[in-house]
Amino acid sequence: MIEPNQPPGSSGVRTAAILIAVIGVLYLAREILVPLAFAITLALVLMPAVDWLRQIRLGKMRLGRVPAVALVMIVSIAAAGGVAWVIFNQLVGVANELPRYRQNIHNKLEAMRAPGEGALGQATRTIKDLATEVMTVEAPAPPVSSDRGSRPQPVQIVEPPANELARLRDLAQPFLAPLGEFGMVLIFSVFLLINQKDLHNRLFRLVGLGQLNVMTRALEDATHRVSRYLLMQLLVNVGFGVLCGIGLYLIGIPYAALWGSVAGILRIVPYVGAFVSGLLPFTLALAVFDNWMHPLLVFLLFAALELATSNFVEPWLYGMHTGISALALLLTAVFWTVLWGPAGLILSTPLTVCVVVLGRYVPEFSFLHVLLGDEAVLVPEAHFYQRLLAMDDREARTVASLYLRDHSLSQLYDAVIIPALTMAEQDRHKGALDRTREEFLFMSIKEMVVEFSEQTLRADSLLADSSADGNPPEPRTGRVLCIPANDEADEITAAMLAQLLEQAGYAAISFSVDAILQNAVGFMKPADSDTFCISALPPFAFARARTLSRELQMRYPRSKVIVGVWGFSGDCERAMQRFQPSRPSKLVTSLADAVKFVGHGDPAISKESVQLRQLP
Repeated sequence: MIEPNQPPGSSGVRTAAILIAVIGVLYLAREILVPLAFAITLALVLMPAVDWLRQIRLGKMRLGRVPAVALVMIVSIAAAGGVAWVIFNQLVGVANELPRYRQNIHNKLEAMRAPGEGALGQATRTIKDLATEVMTVEAPAPPVSSDRGSRPQPVQIVEPPANELARLRDLAQPFLAPLGEFGMVLIFSVFLLINQKDLHNRLFRLVGLGQLNVMTRALEDATHRVSRYLLMQLLVNVGFGVLCGIGLYLIGIPYAALWGSVAGILRIVPYVGAFVSGLLPFTLALAVFDNWMHPLLVFLLFAALELATSNFVEPWLYGMHTGISALALLLTAVFWTVLWGPAGLILSTPLTVCVVVLGRYVPEFSFLHVLLGDEAVLVPEAHFYQRLLAMDDREARTVASLYLRDHSLSQLYDAVIIPALTMAEQDRHKGALDRTREEFLFMSIKEMVVEFSEQTLRADSLLADSSADGNPPEPRTGRVLCIPANDEADEITAAMLAQLLEQAGYAAISFSVDAILQNAVGFMKPADSDTFCISALPPFAFARARTLSRELQMRYPRSKVIVGVWGFSGDCERAMQRFQPSRPSKLVTSLADAVKFVGHGDPAISKESVQLRQLP
């Protein structure tokens, strides 16, 4: 909420400044924040195991948190080290066997350098000859200097041979930085697992006691989403590795189980890990086999599995369990990679989950939840109206049909079409709706209402056939005359009300705006048992509805008059006072309430409502 002394755009400027400052801090402090982010992720993975160990009873005692954390960390490090040692030994074995296939590698390199006699080989040689002719230019002779003694002579610096200690230092230097980061991750993870409750309490104290509810729900939501994502990633990577191993075994690649394990591990790195894991067996296939068929099969295997996994399986699973759209996953992966490098690529999805949760629970950052979340951006009525504004009648029908699958026809009219007509009326009175779009919008909605009416007639005939042996429905007495208050939008709502009343078994008649009230209504000769229902969209048709209600009550004092102010959210009693001195029988705000009042007199006190039949 903007304070009165603030300029209108100060809130947005403040939010943008906070985001820029946060991004700057994330970039400048990445040396500390990257290990901390990995530690938090590892703690979320190991936390269920720690909680499970603490529930085990040792006699009358339970295992404490510190021994449980120590045991879980020791087992995890031992398991990871064992897997790494086995994979390393297997890779060494593969490297030792490569000299046996030196001749195959040599033949393939020669084939690439000197193509065969086929059409491809002839085209390759022709291109090489043309390139040689174009690029071959006689180089000018270098100028001869008369003073050779003044030409500078090159100087070569020869370093002394390094000792064993220097060689060991050079060999270990590339591994020192990763080992240091790995150690920081382990230390942070241990402290996070041991001091979990203390850190939660400090965080709650930091945000303030007034935000305990919001912060608790945000932490639970973020933890649940990240945990589900890590579980889904584990299952997807295991499945990918198993399928790769089986496929490579069927192709005949040596060490198929090794390459499947490597593929499952390297897929932790999004978009890049699968390519690297496929490059290793592809290179081995080039070395082992004489033909090109086996390398081609390896390439097709990894390409097919990666395309299916990344385009279908992962967007469905990750989007469903993390609440992030598939496009947002790709864009945020690029953002975190630019910000933190390869570590940001690995952590992109968990970090984005935290950002989406922040946007969900903090109003100032709600735009992040809208941009990155997978929830529907537009509500059905806004989506329906937007498609009609774009003159996309087919998509608008699709929106209405999808809504109608889970809702009744009266709910579709009250919750989607009438709000869309209200937005159209507001835009039309503001001059923001041009004549062409206005005509297209009204015509499309009229056609949809007619289609729904035809479907209703088919449903009625099927219902009558199925209940032919039962008791016939009780006939309704009196007619309902649905009259638009002011314009074409009111005419459409009157037609929708008449359609719903016909479904409920009433004789309903809807009038058009162009019909002269005196001639049209007088020609129908209303009886005392008839009911008038004036259809009006607020706020512009309210005054006309009041005038029309007064005229009808003066001409037909024994008939009931209902005024439908569709979608009105104000106080109905205060609105009824505006109809003084001649108040209508009832003021309703939805089509469903109008049908109920016609059937039972007052929907507020009736225990049974008219059940509107849904379209098939």
